Amino acid sequence: MRIAMIGTGYVGLVSGVCFSDFGHEIVCVDKLTAKVETLRAGGVPIYEPGLDEMLRRNVEAGRLSFTTDLAEAVKGAQAVFIAVGTPTRRGDGHADLTYVYAAARELADVIDPGTVVVTKSTVPVGTNREVARVIAERLAETGRDCPFEVASNPEFLREGAAIEDFMRPDRVVCGVDSEAAEQVMRDIYRPLSLREAPVMITSLESAEIIKYAANAFLATKITFINEIADLCEKVGGDVKAVAKGIGMDGRIGPKFLHAGPGYGGSCFPKDTSALARIGQDHSVPMRIVETVIDVNDRRKRRMVDKVLDLLGGKANGKKIAVLGVTFKPETDDMRDSPSLTIVPALVGGGAQVAVTDPEGRKEGEALLPGVTWEADAYAAAEGADAVLLLTEWNQFRALDLKRLKAGMRGDGFADLRNVYDPADVTEAGFRYVSIGRADAEPAPAAPAAEPVPVK
Repeated sequence: MRIAMIGTGYVGLVSGVCFSDFGHEIVCVDKLTAKVETLRAGGVPIYEPGLDEMLRRNVEAGRLSFTTDLAEAVKGAQAVFIAVGTPTRRGDGHADLTYVYAAARELADVIDPGTVVVTKSTVPVGTNREVARVIAERLAETGRDCPFEVASNPEFLREGAAIEDFMRPDRVVCGVDSEAAEQVMRDIYRPLSLREAPVMITSLESAEIIKYAANAFLATKITFINEIADLCEKVGGDVKAVAKGIGMDGRIGPKFLHAGPGYGGSCFPKDTSALARIGQDHSVPMRIVETVIDVNDRRKRRMVDKVLDLLGGKANGKKIAVLGVTFKPETDDMRDSPSLTIVPALVGGGAQVAVTDPEGRKEGEALLPGVTWEADAYAAAEGADAVLLLTEWNQFRALDLKRLKAGMRGDGFADLRNVYDPADVTEAGFRYVSIGRADAEPAPAAPAAEPVPVK
C-alpha cells in the first residue's frame, strides 16, 4: 500500500519507518526543510534505539522517502496519517489541535477520492469527527467532489522501546465509521497478523478514549506506588517488597509499580491533563485523574527536600553530581522530566550542579541553565558533596562505588530510582537515601588495633 505520514516527530517518524519495514510504500512529509534533508541523508533527529538503522535500510530499499510537498506525499495514497503534535494548550490544559486541523484543511485540497484520513496524533473525544467536518467544509468551499473516510489509530509507543512496541503490539486500536475504512486499516496492519497481534475495531469515540484512559491508568499506578513509598518510609516498610507483593496478583501486575520521583515525558503529563479537561467539559469530573496530576506535581517538589535533607538542610555552597536528566532511560526526551523541577531548585539554592546523561545534553543545555556537563559519572562526582541518581540509565546501574566515593568531598548518595542495594552503597562509605526504604549510614570504622608491646 502507499501511505502518507504527515509529521516526522516521534510518533510520525517511528510509525512511518515501521510501516515501511512492513513492506508498504511510505512518504513522510514535514514543513521543516532542514529536517527533511537530514532524514533524506539517513540522519535521525531523535534518539530511539534501532531507528536509524531501520530508516536507512528502508530508504535504500526504496520503500521510504521524505518530502516537504504535501501534494506529492498524498498522491495515490490509500491512507494518509496525521501525526502532528498536540501539546498542552497554555492556560487551560486542553490539547492544542491547531496543527491537526490545519493538516486536515490542507489535505482537502490534495487527497484523492476514497482516501482514508487517519488520525495518529493523541486527540480528545470528537476530534476525528471534527477532522471530517473540516475536510468536508474545505471541499465544499473549493467545489471538489472527493469522497473520503476518517479513522482513529492511537499510538501506544514507549520511548526507548518504540520499535518493539510497534512490531509486537499488545493490541492495535482502529476507530472507524465505515466498512471501507475498516478494510483499509486491516490491510495496513495485515503484516502483524502473522504475529497474531490483536486488531481491535471500535467507534471513533471509543478509540479516542482508549488512548487517554490507558495513559491515565498507567500514570495512576505510578502515583499510587509513590504514595505507598512515602508510607513505607514512615513505618519501616520496603516499597520494592510491597510492589513485588502486589504485582504478583494477576489482577494488578508488576508493570509501572516502580517508585521514583514522579512521572514525566511526552504522554502522561499531557494526556492526564487533557482527560481531566475533557471530563470537566462534559460535566463528568475525572476526580482520580485530577488527584494523580496534583500528587505527581507535588512529588517532584518533595524530592528537592529529600536531597536537601541529605545535604544538612541547604544546598548553598555544595556541589551535587546529577546522574541522568531525561525523563527515562533510552531516550533524549526531557519533556516534564523530574530533573526540570529538581535541578533548577538546587541551582537556585546556591548549589554547584554537575550533570551527566548519555543522551540528554542536546535538549538539556537549554533547559538546565547554570549547570556544568560532564562526560561520565566519575567526572561529575569529582569534588562533589553528594550524588543524585535521577535517571536509571544502564551506565549508572553498576558504578564502581568506591571509585565514585574516592573522588568526592562528601559522602551523600540520593538514589531516587532505587537502583542500588543499600548495603552495597553504605559499604562504599556513603550516607544513602532512596525511595520508600529506610535511609542508611555507612558502617562505623573498625577501631584501630592496639599496638602489641615489644618485649
